[in-house]
Parts: sequence; C-alpha cells; structure tokens
Amino acid sequence: MASSSDVTPSADHTPGSAESGSTTGPARRGRVRLRRAAVMAVPAVAVAAGLAIMTAEGALGVSFSISGMPFTVTAKSLDGTGFEQFGGLDSMIENSPNEGDTGGQVLIVTSAIKNATLDSLCQSVDLGGTNLLIKAGSGSSKVKATDLTTDSTELSGDAAFKNIEIGNDASTLDKAGVKGPKGVFSQQSDTVHIDNLRQTNYATTAGVFKLPGLKLSFSSSGC
Repeated sequence: MASSSDVTPSADHTPGSAESGSTTGPARRGRVRLRRAAVMAVPAVAVAAGLAIMTAEGALGVSFSISGMPFTVTAKSLDGTGFEQFGGLDSMIENSPNEGDTGGQVLIVTSAIKNATLDSLCQSVDLGGTNLLIKAGSGSSKVKATDLTTDSTELSGDAAFKNIEIGNDASTLDKAGVKGPKGVFSQQSDTVHIDNLRQTNYATTAGVFKLPGLKLSFSSSGC
C-alpha cells in the first residue's frame, strides 16, 4: 500500500507441592504458589519501574528468554513518533514450567516506537488469585519512553496513523530503528495515536522508561 496521510483503521485485540503429613495442605500450597508466582513476576516489575534494557540497532525488540507469563497493559492514550510493527516468535527457557502446549514458543506481534507518550499507564500480572498492579502517569506528567518495543498476542484500541506503509519486508523498516526478519510482513508509519489502548504482552524493552507517579500494589483485579 502506498504511503497515505492520516489513515485511521479500527482495531479490535507452578503448581506447589504439598508437604507430606502437613495439616494445612491447601493453605500452604496456596502460599507456595503465590510466592513462586511473585518471584517469577519480578522481571516485569523491574522493566516497568524503569530498568533500561538496551537493544542493538537492527536487532529484534526482545533479546532475552521470556518467562511465559503474559501481562496486561492499558492506557487512556498513546502517542508515538516512528512506528513499526511485524510478526515474530518469543522463546522461553528449556523446560519452562509455563510452556504448556506452546512448545516454549509464543507467536507475537512486535510493535516498536521511537518516542512514546502514554496517559494513565496500567500494567497487571495475574499471579493466580491476586494481581501485581503497576500504575503511572495519571497526573499532569505522562509516561515517556524511547526505543520502546512490546511483544503482544492481543492489541486493541482506536488507532490513527500518519503516512502509513503496509506490506513492507520487515528487514527494511526504518522508522523506529528496529528491523525484523527477512521476508516477514510488516507495516510502519511516521506517527501513531491510539485511544483506549489494551495489550496482552509477553515482553517489553525500552532504552529509557520514565514513570511519574509510579504506584505498585497487589489487587484482586487487574487493569
């Protein structure tokens, strides 16, 4: 598709072991599962709290083994300059307890944005009975990210793109500084705006991630 202006598409996207002889088996197993799940969720917290993960130019957005635990990200709005999107695969460690019937690989869509601003960011991880909840940027200062990539299995919202190109070979992308695999379908645009953003993600990386008003808590409900 040739480059066009202001194209506006619509988008719709371990077990614990019981101790033999224990008289408090179910409660203890529940606590063990929660502790293990919380430990597994720590990498997601670190990323959201501002851990800088640098990615080499021309590399895929994710260069680490994913935990296999999906997390939800929402925002009232996202504004970005330099947008790219292409398909790929994320891999877990060998014999990951979270691989299920996936074989340790998840088919994802990588979205890369050179500079992004998000209003009222929310991120939640389901730990099995409770959710680790992270919120930021709901005041006058918004969340800012540079060289942002997200690996998603679902994405929804009301989107608008400026000067969008659809059908590029992912290895030729040049709007966000990230290149995908050769022969893979992709798209890119000068800018992207998404209202009511909602994503199911397996990984996020950023060169810089600033989260004003960061609040971390546990909640019975997610984002």
